[in-house]
Amino acid sequence: MALSPDDVAALARLARIEMTADELAHLAPQLDVILESVASVSDVATEDIPPTSHALPLTNVFREDVVRPSLPVADVLAGAPASEQDRFRVPRILGEA
Repeated sequence: MALSPDDVAALARLARIEMTADELAHLAPQLDVILESVASVSDVATEDIPPTSHALPLTNVFREDVVRPSLPVADVLAGAPASEQDRFRVPRILGEA
């Protein structure tokens, strides 16, 4: 199934991307090749191969989470430009009241 420029325009609208007619005509065949390539993967996959997220087995390399003493609140807030109720004070954003 080949993608038409109208199909690409519908996708662009969903993604809120403005595209010219030339861009739509140029992108439609490229997206069609991508979709065909992705579809070809399903032809290779067989029932006897379990789905995996990686080609090689991975192990967790994170260290154990150990609780340790932290800095006192006063020391942490000593370098802050402003603090309030033992917290960093930051300016309001996004027009909040």
